[in-house]
This record gives sequence, C-alpha cells and structure tokens, in this order.
Amino acid sequence: MKESAKSNTLSLVTAALFTALIVVCSQIAIPMPTQVSLTLQTFGVALCGYVLGVKWGLASIITYVLLGTVGVPVFSGFRGGVQVLFGASGGFIFGFIFFVLLCGISLLVKNKGLKVLLGLGGLVICHIIGIIQFAIVYKTDIISSFLMVSAPYLIKDIISVALAFFLSLYIRKLLSKIHYS
Repeated sequence: MKESAKSNTLSLVTAALFTALIVVCSQIAIPMPTQVSLTLQTFGVALCGYVLGVKWGLASIITYVLLGTVGVPVFSGFRGGVQVLFGASGGFIFGFIFFVLLCGISLLVKNKGLKVLLGLGGLVICHIIGIIQFAIVYKTDIISSFLMVSAPYLIKDIISVALAFFLSLYIRKLLSKIHYS
C-alpha cells in the first residue's frame, strides 16, 4: 500500500473513531430542566479538533451531525432527527462545527497558549450559537438564555477545552509514531 493511501486510510479510521467518541460523550449526560443536558460533548469535540486538525476534524463532526440529522440516535439522550437540530440544544450542535474548526486551526500555530485560546474561541462561538437558537426556540431574551443554557456550563466547558488540549498532545505523539499526518 502506498504511503499516502496508508495515511489517508489511517486518517479516515481515526476520524471515524472520533465520531464514535463524540457519540459516547454525548450519552454521558445529566438532563437539565432547560432541555440542554450537561454532557462531555465539549470535551469530545475539542479533542477531535485538537487531534485531527481542520480537514479530518470537520469530517468527523459533520459525520456526527449528519448521522443525527437522519435519525440515528447520536445526540444527547439517545436522540436523533432534524427536530433536535432545530430544538433547544440544536444551536450547540451547529456550533460544534466552528468549535472543531478553531481547535483544528490551532495545529497551525506553535504557541500553546494561543492554541488553547483558539479552542476557547471556538467554545465561545458554539455557546453564542446555542444561546441564540435557544432564545429563538423559547422566545426569550439573550440574557435569560445565557443564564439558562450557557453560564451553568462555562466552567465545565473551559476545563474540557484545556483537558482536551493537553490530552491531544499525548495522542498526537502516539499517532505520529504510526505515521499519522
């Protein structure tokens, strides 16, 4: 097998594994009264971007979103379908795309602090989209939405981004030993 074909196959398999990891992280959930569960999704999504980079990270998260869209129960609480994407928590799911993108872009910079800041920037975008969609769905103001579906999760999410970044350093080192590019 040619080296580039081997690398592409390894990248594809790794992206599929990260899609599965995000599914598992989605199911580790504590239901909340706002219909936006407390999950490990932000950790899984950040780790996906930090390990896979832009191209394969986006492939992984878009696969996750598409699986959920067609009804596969991959979203938190074993839910799936278009109605989830346009429901209370759907904005966060759309936000995962930008979150992975910024975590993936961080692989292009050398400064570790900037890498974490890019991940946190992706988290902020994810929260903003989630807050706006929640406000629209429940016909409430942005401040109330922030207080209900963002503020209670921020500390957990910030810690998740930092942990994902540091774990990604180890995982990328392991993957580089098997010629992951």
